[in-house]
Amino acid sequence: MDGIDHLDEFHGLPVFTLPREKAPAPGSMPEPHSVAWRLDCGWDEEWTFPDVWRHFTDVVDTEGVRALVIGPWWCGDYSELRPALELIVADAARFPALRALFLADVVGEECEVSWLQINDITPAIEAFPLLEEFGVRGCGDTYQDGDLRLRPVKHDRLRVLRFESGGLPGTVVRAVGASDLPALEHLELWLGVGEYGGNATVADLAPFLDGGGFPRLRRLGLQNSEIQDEIAGAVAAAPVVAGLEALGLSMGTLTDAGAEALLAGQPLTHLAELDLRHHYISPPWLTRIEEALEPHGVRLELHPSDVIGEDDEWRYVVVSE
Repeated sequence: MDGIDHLDEFHGLPVFTLPREKAPAPGSMPEPHSVAWRLDCGWDEEWTFPDVWRHFTDVVDTEGVRALVIGPWWCGDYSELRPALELIVADAARFPALRALFLADVVGEECEVSWLQINDITPAIEAFPLLEEFGVRGCGDTYQDGDLRLRPVKHDRLRVLRFESGGLPGTVVRAVGASDLPALEHLELWLGVGEYGGNATVADLAPFLDGGGFPRLRRLGLQNSEIQDEIAGAVAAAPVVAGLEALGLSMGTLTDAGAEALLAGQPLTHLAELDLRHHYISPPWLTRIEEALEPHGVRLELHPSDVIGEDDEWRYVVVSE
């Protein structure tokens, strides 16, 4: 699971993993509002998620918790997220200050992203109407019963929505596009590859590109895709771009064709940031991008690149399995 690390900051707060001492020493715990609390069953086969959750709600004043990060939720043999998520949703009323939730802060040493059985995340979004930031890490149809799923939702406060996946199902992308999210400012989709359930098409991205459905969108990432050139071509003419501050097309198989489409399309000189990290763009086209955008103050993220020859078929996205 290259390209994925544990969160060290979330929602502007440092991440703090809940210690397991049943009676923490006075002064050893941060104030509830001052950190993003991370819950992790670790490698202890006797420390179940219900144990961790009860411990958390016993030793922390949950009414002050602003951000919550869920790490590995299984003990011993791997299991799906659903029971843990049901527990969180059932206790939603105990978290009136919660503004940010991240599901599955898991790295490759713990579980491959394609194995993470996340199930339906819709209840987690609906249970917290004041939520401002939501992120999830997980894949598509490697396990059909545990597929990452979402129904179209209405949420008035959500500003940041992030999907980290090696194979984001088209059903999820279309559900996001059909959702009513008037406050959404930052959307990030790691689309992944077909082998791991990433079957979204450029047509599925239309609700994000046409500029009408998400009027406050300022940061857009359509990343980690094996159709990155097609996406770049669509972005080049997309109405949403005129209102963006940051655009991310990184982590995928972007080539000279995608670079040419971007430079031939609408101006990008108004952007504060363009992120193309991990790509297959040749040095001459990188130079053209730099010459076109750097004089206008656009901050470019162009490295690392992975140019391995025009005839090489072994292009890859950063996160798949």
